[in-house]
Amino acid sequence: MDETKQPHNPGIGHETTDVNVWAVGKFAIGLVIVCVVSIALLFGLLKFFQSREETSVANTVEPTKLFPEPQLQKTPIADLKAIRAQEDKLLNGYAWVDQPKGVVRIPVERAIEVLAKRGLPSRGVPAAIQEVPKK
Repeated sequence: MDETKQPHNPGIGHETTDVNVWAVGKFAIGLVIVCVVSIALLFGLLKFFQSREETSVANTVEPTKLFPEPQLQKTPIADLKAIRAQEDKLLNGYAWVDQPKGVVRIPVERAIEVLAKRGLPSRGVPAAIQEVPKK
């Protein structure tokens, strides 16, 4: 007997009353309608918010008055150049430190030359170390 052919049995088949096709169709149609209405409402809400945003006036905020110290620098590169220029002026220039006492500031290179000529100042040896007791 051919295996592809099944004997005809009128009692075997599928149940036609298991699924209510009309109810499933109504649910699908209702779901599509709810989705379309929701998307339309979302677009309407978006347009409402955009129109409110366009009509509102932006408040200008002065961050230097609003936030406490320390604050971010507005021009960090220029500030660093100014600090380095001031340091170079101090290190490489002559200036009075205390004019009545005759104390001056000299450039670093000149100070190195003067120190090389004079030598480092030496400390005096304390008396306790000079006198070593003999036994």
